[in-house]
Amino acid sequence: MTVVLDAWAVVELLRRRPAATRIASAISEQQAVMSSVNLGETYYSVVRSHGWRAARAGVDGIRSVVAVEDPDWELVRSAAEIKARGGLSYPDAFCVATALRHRAPLYTGDPEIIGLDVGIEVIDLRSTV
Repeated sequence: MTVVLDAWAVVELLRRRPAATRIASAISEQQAVMSSVNLGETYYSVVRSHGWRAARAGVDGIRSVVAVEDPDWELVRSAAEIKARGGLSYPDAFCVATALRHRAPLYTGDPEIIGLDVGIEVIDLRSTV
């Protein structure tokens, strides 16, 4: 089974927060996928909190265990349509569009995504926090 990871989930994992165990299990037990847009979001978030070296090491580690997909036009269009509905940042629209493409559950703790009804299963990781 495929699961899609949002930047929120990966940042939790890299920062070793309470949801990290659940996210690591999902990665090791299933095919984890994320958009390169969301990996970039992860990168700048970790740079700000832990510096360049930690961000590079963390993202390199994620890239070795998670399939990272660069957006093609279909995904860009889907993300733009999701963004146009309102309520989400553009990067968040990419993780939702990626989950829709794969018909896969989306692992996140982002309240803006959790509150949406977009036709995919959203796994709320905040319950482990």
